Amino acid sequence: MAGEIDIGTVAKAYSRWAPFYDLVFGAVFDAGRKASIAAAERVGGRILEVGIGTGISLIDYARTNRLVGIDYCEPMLRKAHARVAAHRLAHVEALAVMDAQQLAFADAFFDVVVAQYVITTVPDPERALDEIARVTRPGGEIILVNHLGAEEGLRRAFEQGFAPIARRLGWRPEFRWGRLAQWAAGQPDVRLLERRPMPPLGHFSLIRFARVARQAPSAGTRGAGGGKLA
Repeated sequence: MAGEIDIGTVAKAYSRWAPFYDLVFGAVFDAGRKASIAAAERVGGRILEVGIGTGISLIDYARTNRLVGIDYCEPMLRKAHARVAAHRLAHVEALAVMDAQQLAFADAFFDVVVAQYVITTVPDPERALDEIARVTRPGGEIILVNHLGAEEGLRRAFEQGFAPIARRLGWRPEFRWGRLAQWAAGQPDVRLLERRPMPPLGHFSLIRFARVARQAPSAGTRGAGGGKLA
């Protein structure tokens, strides 16, 4: 499954989108963006937004949160820096060029990780999700909002036919829910909390995962050496 999209191709595609990304996609993605922010703020604290892009979401977060944003595309991130300066967003701790598949943060560093319209754009979604889970603290949440491909019918046929063109534009239209479900099923410390359709036309979804805190074993189930689970 890895290698379907080349990260260099994605970076070039979004570099071309950068000057007019907000104009084209700002209104289209507004409902999903605001829903993911509302979900993140129910947890609050230090929030990482993966794929921050032009930083269009930053002004909607409450100033009581501490925000870090990353993106692989430097032209998009330059617009985010300009937005932080223009709006004096002191709650934004850092913006950095970074690959979602290799996050340069310590384990359990964030209370919430948000990825808006990102998972279908990375070459290896499962690796990116592994990294997102790694940097989310036990008890925290992973919040995704993304297009999910149709399971059947005309829309699925269209998405599959359009896929080669879409890859050159930097995304996978045929990415389906089953891939996320399979990833979550293989993660002992991740649990699905919510999957909710989002506009436009319900073709997008808000997905929330809990990063579950491991239970320490009782005295009767510890090994002979008395060790504990990490």
